[in-house]
Amino acid sequence: MVSTASTLRSKRRIEGSALSALAPVVVLAPFCFLTLVAASYPLGALVTTAGIDSRWWWYPVGWLVLGCALFVRPFQVAILSPALSARRPSVRELHRLMPTWHKVTGAAGIDADRFVLRVLDADDINAFATGGHLVIVTSYAARELPESELSGVLAHELSHHLGLHTVALTFGHWLSLPIVALARLGFRLQTVAAAATSSFAAHSAALTALGRVIAGLLTVVSWMPLSVVYASDAIGNLVGHRSEFEADRRVVQLGFGPQLAAALRRVIADGGGSRAIGWRQRLSASHPAARTRIARIEAMERHPTGRVQ
Repeated sequence: MVSTASTLRSKRRIEGSALSALAPVVVLAPFCFLTLVAASYPLGALVTTAGIDSRWWWYPVGWLVLGCALFVRPFQVAILSPALSARRPSVRELHRLMPTWHKVTGAAGIDADRFVLRVLDADDINAFATGGHLVIVTSYAARELPESELSGVLAHELSHHLGLHTVALTFGHWLSLPIVALARLGFRLQTVAAAATSSFAAHSAALTALGRVIAGLLTVVSWMPLSVVYASDAIGNLVGHRSEFEADRRVVQLGFGPQLAAALRRVIADGGGSRAIGWRQRLSASHPAARTRIARIEAMERHPTGRVQ
């Protein structure tokens, strides 16, 4: 029988960082809407030519519906996981991951099959939670981490799901896709305009000047949506540090604090997890410094009354 404490730990609940993570979504949403409305006109003309009635609002509404599907488990397994280049664990990886995963989910009092484990081929110690059910571990971590440290890493990713930290992050990435596509199209058109100017307008100073002006305008127009994505990423990184600390607190509550701290020490030994220096690094750092996280974990281990209940 699962204890009351374990049941409380296993419940998904909206933590503070899950709400603050909505800030990047708020930044991206209007620009994504405008991008999809703008795309509806040329796309709508093609669809209408094919004999299908199309209205401008179909495109933002359709994108919103597809974004919600990111949290449906079959969609995550069939679409989101391959989109992230994550694969099914090999037999050998399953032998290493599943016993540890069952230990972690057992401590949380939940069914291990409630979430889906996937592996990303990469040569570093990393893992992340996304969508509503995916827990993705790098092949290096699955292969090289001792079982104890692997349990700390998996407990941390499970904690992100239980704290609903992944909802705004996943949806924000989805909203950014049309904006990034628009920026890439603009840069491609700028390249075409610059090449055409060099090839066909070199004989005329006026045409050369006009071509350069058009290329310059396309560059500016392309950077505008891209700057919105960069700004939302920076905001997401700043507010995302809180979600890392909240996940670490839940890990300590589940009883895997020392194991996670050991994994973080390994990250430091491998040259990662360093402290961001300067405002540029702080804006681009998605995680707090590993030493800071270790210190906070050890402090919570010494003072268990400060743990999340």
